[in-house]
Amino acid sequence: MSTSGQRRTRIERVAALELPPNFWERLWERVQHGDVWLRVAMCALAAVVMWGVIEGWNPPFPYRTGATPPRDVVAKTSFSVVDDIKTDQAREQARNQAAFVYINDPTPLVQLRAQMMNVIDEIGNTAKFADLRAALWAGFQPPPMENVEKQTPEQQADEFDKLHALVDTKEELASFEGKLAKAFVNLEKDGFFTEPEQLSAKLIGASEPVQGDPALIKTHPPGNAKWPLRINVSQIRKDAAIAELHTQLKEEFGAEIAQLLFNWLKPKLPAKTLTLDEAETIKAREEEAGKIEPVKIPYPAGEADLAKAGEPLQPATIELLRKEYEATLAQRAFEDKLYRSLAVFGMFFALFTLAGFYIYFRNPVLLVDLRKFTRLLVLFMAAVALAMMASGDRLRAEMIPILVFGMTVAIAYNQELALLLTAALGLVIVIALGQDLSAYVILLSASATSILLLGRVRTRSRLIYVGLIAGSVAALTAIGVSVVTNQPSNLQMIFHIVREAHRDFWWTIFAAFLVLGLLPFIEKTFDVLTDLSLFEIGDPSHPLLQELVRRAPGTYNHSINVASLAEAAAEAIGARGLLVRVGAYFHDIGKMLKPGYFVENQGMGANRHESLLPAMSTLVIIAHIKDGADLARQHHLPLPIIEFIQQHHGTTLVEYFYKRASEQSEADPHGGEVDETSFRYPGPKPQTKESAVLMLADASESASRALVDPTPGRIEGLVHDLAMKRLLDGQFDECGVTLQELNAIEDSLIKSLTAVYHGRVKYPDQRTA
Repeated sequence: MSTSGQRRTRIERVAALELPPNFWERLWERVQHGDVWLRVAMCALAAVVMWGVIEGWNPPFPYRTGATPPRDVVAKTSFSVVDDIKTDQAREQARNQAAFVYINDPTPLVQLRAQMMNVIDEIGNTAKFADLRAALWAGFQPPPMENVEKQTPEQQADEFDKLHALVDTKEELASFEGKLAKAFVNLEKDGFFTEPEQLSAKLIGASEPVQGDPALIKTHPPGNAKWPLRINVSQIRKDAAIAELHTQLKEEFGAEIAQLLFNWLKPKLPAKTLTLDEAETIKAREEEAGKIEPVKIPYPAGEADLAKAGEPLQPATIELLRKEYEATLAQRAFEDKLYRSLAVFGMFFALFTLAGFYIYFRNPVLLVDLRKFTRLLVLFMAAVALAMMASGDRLRAEMIPILVFGMTVAIAYNQELALLLTAALGLVIVIALGQDLSAYVILLSASATSILLLGRVRTRSRLIYVGLIAGSVAALTAIGVSVVTNQPSNLQMIFHIVREAHRDFWWTIFAAFLVLGLLPFIEKTFDVLTDLSLFEIGDPSHPLLQELVRRAPGTYNHSINVASLAEAAAEAIGARGLLVRVGAYFHDIGKMLKPGYFVENQGMGANRHESLLPAMSTLVIIAHIKDGADLARQHHLPLPIIEFIQQHHGTTLVEYFYKRASEQSEADPHGGEVDETSFRYPGPKPQTKESAVLMLADASESASRALVDPTPGRIEGLVHDLAMKRLLDGQFDECGVTLQELNAIEDSLIKSLTAVYHGRVKYPDQRTA
């Protein structure tokens, strides 16, 4: 029974054993968190934005000037193209046939009628011909002509009597005036001119004056061109108009009186009453031209050859292909747009998933820090938008945003992430532009070269060298791809290949110069420091360092020593030694506010902590972290330097004062247990390998000063103990330092400290050395 009971117990224990969750279980558990869904929503929004930027619902226009199609391009959709030459010719012909517009001003004719009525009124008021002024009656006589016999006084008196009889009374005078106005109706309404006018060539940009429709004009009264009157030119020439006036006078007054009136009117008629209205004429010409429909050339689907295989595409051919492309888009159904949109979103999903898994495993900080994640996502979208804007057939500069993006990510994060995201960005752009694999290879070769060569930006010239080398690689790749794809080898095609390679070379160099100019903004936006900026910040003449020398020379000396130790240790594990060195310069600047409370600044004087309680001393010591961070912010030091100040002690224990407090509590009968958390630094713990290196270098340098006999063995034991104590205290839990790297840091610190405290040979005349 006992054995059976033991077996059941073991079985129950085995059954109760839970294996750790596998990858998919861990992923599912992680996905259920709200912050994950927030990032997924941000990626979805980014995908929608990029879908709109690249017009993901439509296929791209894949042709570019100078490219050589491998086969004949046949129209997929029936369309037509406007023949601009024939259309312009037809419209110009319509302009030239348009009726000119004239302003008809009848005022001179009205005034002439009024003048005649004054004369007629005088005749009506004169009873006898003998009493009439001779000059007045002379106006009614025909002009002297060889074939006209001059009238006798008796004949003139007879004509006077007949005319006088028509206007003898007021009623007769009014009737006469009405008949005269009626005779003038057509003349005043239509107007007249001697010959049609021409439109100035300068007004319409022609080479010579223009004559309108020879048979028809339009007239309108002054100031009112809304309803023009259409008139035949033959009716309003002056000769015809005068003849028409004579006829109308005969109908109203009879032949004899009409001749008298006509004799008086004819020499007094104005030269013309019609004046060309240039503005309305030009407007009428354009209206006639606008009525002409464009002359179109049809291109039936499957029959029209738009481009020949092996022949470089010329601008005219590109324009023709674009018309066919626009006609194809106009006929696309909603289902076609939906399917392509789904395919584009599928591509975005695959790229986001690939990049997400890489970041999750290799750079999880980007996912945890929402600000960093947002900046990277916005940078990717901006690169897509700028690449699409710069991809026009004239510039073809989509390479510039891609290169700038890749180098920016390499500077802000790391080269591996830059290579992955640039490859994804290049794929999006190539597909969005409808380019082939050769274009992707050229983009990727230039981007990868610039990213891999970038490394640490220690000098300004490095970016220029990177641009030169990457540009050369891009140019050579462009030539090589053209050869591999069996492009025609005629002279025109060779010229095109060289021109494209030349363009890629200069765009790459331009991208390098652009990154150089944007470097300060990149550093500020992504909270990173290049070696170039570190050299500037780490200048000993920096105001904070100068103030540290003046107020706390011991702390300054300690910082310089720690910088030397930490730089070598950081280089030993492949971390950024220069960053650690500059961070070490500033890590203790907070001590300058109360320098006398720190042992390196006390010299042979009294220790101020003797008069303070351990808890108060701890507060003074710990305060140099907050004070240092505040000073750094006031002097606009970058965030990475501020993080060194905050993290170089982590959450370690201020052991000396903690032990003093414990001893005092044990000696006091009423003393309680000392709270250890009150004697710990506020942290945070080191978040980077560089901060962990600075923590160990700072502790080792300080502790080594207290060694009575700093032999190599004692230094090794001291450094190892400090490292193990912080390791077991969990200070390295958040920085990613491995045990192998910790061992390398220890070895470097031991070597550096041993070199500082190496033994010396005493000279005969020296008691000590």
